[in-house]
Amino acid sequence: MNTVRYERIGPVAAVTMDRPQYRNAQSRVLLEELDAAFTEAMADHEVRVVVLFGNGEHWSSGHDIGTAEELADREARPYPKGVLGIQQRSWDWNVENTMRWRDLPKPTLAAVHGSCIYGGWMIAAAMDLIVAAENARFIPFLFQYQSTPWDIGARRAKDLMWEQGWLDANAAHELGFVSAVVPLEQLTEAVMAKAERIASLHPMVAQMIKRQVNDAQDAQGFRAAISAGHSAYLMASLGGAFFNEDNPFGSRKRMPSLDNSQPRHSS
Repeated sequence: MNTVRYERIGPVAAVTMDRPQYRNAQSRVLLEELDAAFTEAMADHEVRVVVLFGNGEHWSSGHDIGTAEELADREARPYPKGVLGIQQRSWDWNVENTMRWRDLPKPTLAAVHGSCIYGGWMIAAAMDLIVAAENARFIPFLFQYQSTPWDIGARRAKDLMWEQGWLDANAAHELGFVSAVVPLEQLTEAVMAKAERIASLHPMVAQMIKRQVNDAQDAQGFRAAISAGHSAYLMASLGGAFFNEDNPFGSRKRMPSLDNSQPRHSS
């Protein structure tokens, strides 16, 4: 794998997004390799917990909407032109993938530092728990895997997505999105210690706890809400809110709301 690193440390699989030069922007190749790493961890009976790291200064800057590698891959492996291709690519790599990761049978943790924005929030939200460094910053938005109302509550989701405010680590912790906040230099130690504590549970107990909680969300309509959220994203996207129709997979290098974002600190 070229964009993801995989290492097993006792009962814990450490998976690392490894595109630091692009702030771990999520190319199609990175998503494929991330999926392969999770598949490897699920197949290894010695692995009981997975921790997802990001190499470099930031955990993830979101979707890759224009690096040379991503553009070359789109040309080499194109989707159909028009709305059919737009919908299929969006669903394949940002909903079906992410939902599969949310439903992985083993517990998953994200160790977040620096920026975790847009698609970064999306993947972090699909993990079971998030441990954040004190310098972690988050931005949710109207993206393809729309779990934000479930992550932080309906009114806060509207407020943050309308105003595009940064959430610092402590505010994210108060909202329940983050499980713990630690100094940056202690992040790896803290998240690995948490993973090892979870790994000490009988694996069937750990997996059944996860299944029961996910099933409870699904009974409340989680899956239907994710599907509806993707439709809302596509409607906004095809309506020209994010990209132009000539390049719907990425015509802006930077979302304008990044420049307008106001910090939302904890009280």
